[in-house]
Amino acid sequence: MQEVKKPRKPLIYYYVIVLLILLLFNFLFMPWAAKQNNSAPVQKITIVPRTSGALGYTMQVEEGNHYLMSQEELENKIATLTGGRAAEELIFHSSSTGASNDIEQATKLARSMITRYGMSKDFDMVAMETVNNQYLGGDTSLSCSAETQAEIDRQVVELVKKQHEKAAKILADNREKLDQLADYLYDRETITGEEFMNILNAA
Repeated sequence: MQEVKKPRKPLIYYYVIVLLILLLFNFLFMPWAAKQNNSAPVQKITIVPRTSGALGYTMQVEEGNHYLMSQEELENKIATLTGGRAAEELIFHSSSTGASNDIEQATKLARSMITRYGMSKDFDMVAMETVNNQYLGGDTSLSCSAETQAEIDRQVVELVKKQHEKAAKILADNREKLDQLADYLYDRETITGEEFMNILNAA
């Protein structure tokens, strides 16, 4: 049987980085995750594809019921969503279409914080956006002037940009660990939560 060769490392390395972003950010950001109780934020991650369209997957650890999220937690989630692009910029000094879904989610979450969750000092407890047909797609509509809409757009950009910058700094400050974890996953294709924690906590 002919041996199947692995793709060249730069391509695999990129996808490894994107998968590891969630692990590293959960450890550094989320108060209920690894940094809080010294347990791994996931069971395992792998670069072995599950389907023809997926280059790998992450098995998350359930953290119990967590229906309410604070402003800090939502901001950290936005930072996590910008992690893939931040990794591209850090490792390859470039950008790709791979972050398109994350960009969409981060933008939607930032807009909801400002227009629906009352997390803007300027708008306080005023709802600027309403959800229509919540169980049929959840389309939204703004109920404010054009000037206010422009200010909302400005604040959304500012919020996402700030979290993107935070993500980039986190990755740059932890570049050595990121490289170690990526190399480990590249060599073995799968890493468990316990193995992840051992590498992360090693001196």
